[in-house]
Amino acid sequence: MNEKFEDVRHHVERAVEDAREGLEEEFEDAERRARELVGKEKEPEPSRVEKLQQNLKDLEQKAEGDARDALQKARDRLGKSRSE
Repeated sequence: MNEKFEDVRHHVERAVEDAREGLEEEFEDAERRARELVGKEKEPEPSRVEKLQQNLKDLEQKAEGDARDALQKARDRLGKSRSE
C-alpha cells in the first residue's frame, strides 16, 4: 500500500477512536441516569484476576487440543509404520 494511504489510514483510525472515546465521555452521565431510572446496572468490568483466570483457562483448552492433535498424529504415523 502506498505510504500516504497508510498515513491517512492511521489518522482516520485515530480520529475514529478519539471520536468514540469522546462520545462515550459525553454520554456517560446520561447513560448512568438512564440505567438508574430503568433499574439496570452496568455490567462490571472483569478484574485483573478474572481476566488472568480466563486467559489461563483459554490457554489450558488450547494446550489440551494441541496435545490431542499431537497424539492423533503420532498414532496415525505409528499405524502407518506398522502396516508397512
